[in-house]
Amino acid sequence: MAQTSAAPADDAGQTTMASPEGEDRPSESVAPGVSKEEALRTSLAKFKSRDFDVKAEAIETIARSGHERGEALLQALLDRELLHDLAGDRIVLGKQSEQGWALRDPISEEDVGSAEARAARPVIINNRLRQQIRDLKSVTALANPNPLARREAAQRLVGNTDPVVLDALRARQAEEANPLVKGVIDTALNIAVLRDPASQLNERLNAIDAVAGSLEPAVRNVLRDRLAQSDAAAERNAADRALKKIDLRTERYETADTLFFGLSLGSVLLLAAIGLAITFGVMGVINMAHGELIMLGAYTTFVVQQIFPDGHEWSLLVALPAAFLVSAVVGIVIERGVIRFLYGRPLETLLATFGVSLILQQAVRVIFSPLNRSVVTPEWMSGALQINPIFSLTYNRLYIIVFALIVFFALQLVLKKTRLGLQVRAVSQNRGTARAMGIRSERVNALTFGLGSGIAGIAGVALAQLTNVGPNLGHAYIIDSFMVVVFGGVGNLWGTLTAAFSLGIANKIIEPMAGAVLAKIMVLVFIILFIQRKPRGLFPQRGRAAEE
Repeated sequence: MAQTSAAPADDAGQTTMASPEGEDRPSESVAPGVSKEEALRTSLAKFKSRDFDVKAEAIETIARSGHERGEALLQALLDRELLHDLAGDRIVLGKQSEQGWALRDPISEEDVGSAEARAARPVIINNRLRQQIRDLKSVTALANPNPLARREAAQRLVGNTDPVVLDALRARQAEEANPLVKGVIDTALNIAVLRDPASQLNERLNAIDAVAGSLEPAVRNVLRDRLAQSDAAAERNAADRALKKIDLRTERYETADTLFFGLSLGSVLLLAAIGLAITFGVMGVINMAHGELIMLGAYTTFVVQQIFPDGHEWSLLVALPAAFLVSAVVGIVIERGVIRFLYGRPLETLLATFGVSLILQQAVRVIFSPLNRSVVTPEWMSGALQINPIFSLTYNRLYIIVFALIVFFALQLVLKKTRLGLQVRAVSQNRGTARAMGIRSERVNALTFGLGSGIAGIAGVALAQLTNVGPNLGHAYIIDSFMVVVFGGVGNLWGTLTAAFSLGIANKIIEPMAGAVLAKIMVLVFIILFIQRKPRGLFPQRGRAAEE
């Protein structure tokens, strides 16, 4: 990275220049900020040169100018929005349109006219200059008040051996109080020691001990280089020990990552299956249209975002109750129109609801077209919580895990503490006795089916944050939902919770070894063998034996 020298300035913002007698005296007094602006314009003028070294010097000067526009100008250079206006022989900001270029002053951002398409061209920079800009932006970010921003900036500089960058890291190291940020800076400086051919053996050994166990990719690379190139046996042994320690930590965090994705899949299976567990457990209905009720919830989320195109950050608050109501109403219509005539005939309910699922899929294709629709994820659900370079927690999956647990415990509260919940549990345990006690089983059946269908709609809202919304969305989860319900125990919510997370984790553990398809087959074979041993699942519903 090129280094430049600038005329010193005193506290009043006055530049100094040498007098004939060799003494420094202040120049003519200028308004605050003018000297910085003039220096910035002088640096910008250097971008008219074809010499990349001259441009590198200009980039360095702009980054160190302290002007409020410095960082924005460097970003404009990266974005190809800093132009050389050939007609006026000046450097300007510009946006391209059908008519040509709309030009703005780089400092004041005022409009300075326009130019034809060929009358201006973006300032040309190469990859070396792009990396220089990114490094300088990271060096500037080392002083950010936010420790997370400082840590990200330091991580971007890990592996960089530029003297200017290393000086900035050393300066920040002396001031840094946050241990996480300081650890990243220490790693960056230790890598620089290992890459420095002039460093002493004891310095390299200390650096290897310091970075042993670090998960930064640059650490692994430099240790492999030292293992292959070092003439000192002590250094090779130290590098080998450090690499083994890194491999051990990497395996642990990869396992944690697998478990996280397993919990994420389990939470999706829980949301998809928990409504089915209620309807299947209470009414003994094999509802093959359950996946389409999930699909309706996802499409409701899409429709809500179309109604509120600028409300992506809060539209989920509207989509959740809307999806519940839409799917619940459709579920009650299905129960009243089809299923109530088929109680006690599970195979016929399977065929009837399969037909209903086809009707719902075709209706969605007619209304929304067969093409997939995308739902915009809110900003607060985007991105990831970076624990280290190996392990990160994506916010959308993290929120869905928490959301699935909230839905589960809310449903438990409804079933344990409300009149409807008491009636549902009574009917599920012994329908005849419940009727004898005055419970209207038909009303309970309709409300229970509506409740289970509404929860399926909520599952669709969650799935819309993970995948595209399409007519076949629910079809992919119906088989998995039945597996979860049967494995956990029909009608037992705790069994559904245990089965969902168990199958989700098992899938993600097997997938790297056997592939996604074979993993599902192996899980299905396991469930078949398990049901042969325990036909009523992990947690069988008590009281059903009297009815059966």
